[in-house]
Amino acid sequence: MARYTDPACKLCRREGEKLFLKGERCFSPKCAFERRSYAPGMHGRQSQFRRKESDYALQLRAKQKARRIYGIYERQFRRYFREAQRQKGLTGVNLLILLESRLDNVVYRLGFANSRSQARQFVQHSHFDVNGHKTTIPSYLVKPGDVISVSESSRGKQYFQDIAQTLGEGRVPAWLSLDLSNLTGKVVASPSRDDIDTTMNEQLIVEYYSR
Repeated sequence: MARYTDPACKLCRREGEKLFLKGERCFSPKCAFERRSYAPGMHGRQSQFRRKESDYALQLRAKQKARRIYGIYERQFRRYFREAQRQKGLTGVNLLILLESRLDNVVYRLGFANSRSQARQFVQHSHFDVNGHKTTIPSYLVKPGDVISVSESSRGKQYFQDIAQTLGEGRVPAWLSLDLSNLTGKVVASPSRDDIDTTMNEQLIVEYYSR
């Protein structure tokens, strides 16, 4: 399975909005989207003046944006959608809750990483434990009551020492709690749609896979 290796800022430009894929850089003047907000490619500027997009194009863009925000491949995203369909409630909301419950996303939401891609790398490199057990699977789905902590072997690293001094609890969503002194976080409850601040239209994703 191929991994995307081109500049992440191209994905933001293609979607026409910031997806905040590069952490702090997205808030700085170095952000490529600030300088070139049109789509990448030789016809990128012309795409701003094209006629209105079809329903299919809008559905595809909504699906692609969700995939790119969470850094998920198509096959895995389809699996999440099928699981969301099996659950009770609205399929689109169920899908977003599954995506938010991924371990790499929770590490990012707690503020231990500047971006989801960095959080994914941290998890794969054994920097985090779940309920006291080493977990190296970024797609691991956390549940209410789970405790996510920086592993003992990683607490002495300069990055985590610095982040303990600079990280604030204000950015942590209500469904998570953060204990800075112990570098741990806890899943207080399952996320609700109101807790998910990403600008996505989940209904368009449902329509895309229901064609």
